[in-house]
Amino acid sequence: MDTSGLYTVADISLADAGEKRVAWARSRMPALAALRKKAEVEKPLAGQRVSGCLHVTKETAILIETIVAAGAEISWSGCNPLSTQDDVAAWLAREGYGVHAWYGQDNQGFYDCIDRTLDFKPTLTLDDGADLIYRVHSEFPELSSGIIGGTEETTTGVHRLRAMADAGELLYPVIAVNDAETKWDFDNVHGTGQSTIDGIIRATSVLLAGKVFVVAGYGHCGRGLAIRARGLGANVVVTEIDPICALKATMDGFRVMKMDEAAQIGDIFCTATGMKDVIVGRHFDSMKEGAIISNTGHYDCEINIPDLENRAKEVYTIRDNNEAFLLKDGRTIHLLARGRLVNLAAAEGHPSEVMDMSFANQFLALCRLAKEGKSYSNSVYDISKEQDSELASLKLSTTGITIDSLTDEQIRYSTDYSAGT
Repeated sequence: MDTSGLYTVADISLADAGEKRVAWARSRMPALAALRKKAEVEKPLAGQRVSGCLHVTKETAILIETIVAAGAEISWSGCNPLSTQDDVAAWLAREGYGVHAWYGQDNQGFYDCIDRTLDFKPTLTLDDGADLIYRVHSEFPELSSGIIGGTEETTTGVHRLRAMADAGELLYPVIAVNDAETKWDFDNVHGTGQSTIDGIIRATSVLLAGKVFVVAGYGHCGRGLAIRARGLGANVVVTEIDPICALKATMDGFRVMKMDEAAQIGDIFCTATGMKDVIVGRHFDSMKEGAIISNTGHYDCEINIPDLENRAKEVYTIRDNNEAFLLKDGRTIHLLARGRLVNLAAAEGHPSEVMDMSFANQFLALCRLAKEGKSYSNSVYDISKEQDSELASLKLSTTGITIDSLTDEQIRYSTDYSAGT
């Protein structure tokens, strides 16, 4: 472990490899590049100190570059013990950025790294899962008076923060980046769909065609995963608790049933719900020989791993991120990435092209907080429709796509309530 006053990373000698990965991401994130070019001149984050708790990937490195180019200082940790790309962390450390993260952290190391990012008393926070924000609230509430506001990247974190706000316990305003259309309709659907399949295949090399693929949860992430699995020839089954989401899955052509039923026929399972105990002991009891179980939700509690361990007489590793649980009745069940985010633990996370929009939203939200946050109440705020639309237009323009616009006459017609047949 390489440790200095500024960084804590696995191996600083990996920096050259990390540099190549970061360059790849940089070439595929044109919207963020355009924002950075403008920010280098205007310095909208001048004087700000940003503590970040978000997967340390090649895409995150581009976000960090942009935040610093806008005038801020940063200190960063990973938001999942198995998602850090050690070569990227090494490159960030070598470049002088404050980073505290490595792949394979234990629970204590994970929270120690978050605490290190709070040492320089941030004025803004950036989160994925709300662990950093909750750490401020539970362990360092005195820091909250100096924090203008924060941002949150993912569905699970937004749910936590809205619950805190509803309980009157949120100590500073937070912008729900996850809930922007330019985030969840692209990052969550297309990013999660592709990267989750990527992680499952890397961990197993299994053929999806002809398999029964069970997706738990049909939100944006589950929908993207179901579509991609079907595209590879799988017979997709969806489990849900929400009648509207279940109806959407049905209308999209997927079979919908309870997990108790799906457990008996599934070959591959992936949870995408944000809820604990989606797959539990009774489900393991009825699964096929060789069933594969994975998770693409933020926390590993969606799969009740202790229930699986209690049923096993032997556990051994097949390959990286693929553990075989030999059960007492002779069946084998495979757990991928210890139930952590399979798309990040076993693969590389979302493609750079979709993270371009998500991280552009993060950057713009930080700029908004730096400018206006002191006037906000301690609530969870949405990305504005204007920002969503402007970012979509920027992304289109950077990819060379043009669209039509309304004529003056069409604009008048759109608000003319007297027009009829």
